Amino acid sequence: MQVTTVGLDMAKNVVEVHGVDAREKVVLRKRVARAKVLAFFANLPRCLIGIEACGGAHCWARETGRASCGRPATGCG
Repeated sequence: MQVTTVGLDMAKNVVEVHGVDAREKVVLRKRVARAKVLAFFANLPRCLIGIEACGGAHCWARETGRASCGRPATGCG
């Protein structure tokens, strides 16, 4: 199945990635180092990205949107 929605849980050194398909079935669970987040999203198909509300959420939304051509949605945590 293809990932349609991704949720990010931001931590100090890692990011927890949780992805679901169109039927909301979990198809992706991964822990990614912060330094590798943008490279990770560059390899995903276009999807909706929900980011935990935190101080850097708007910055991460812009960067992940550029990396994946996705539609960032901040404050979904």
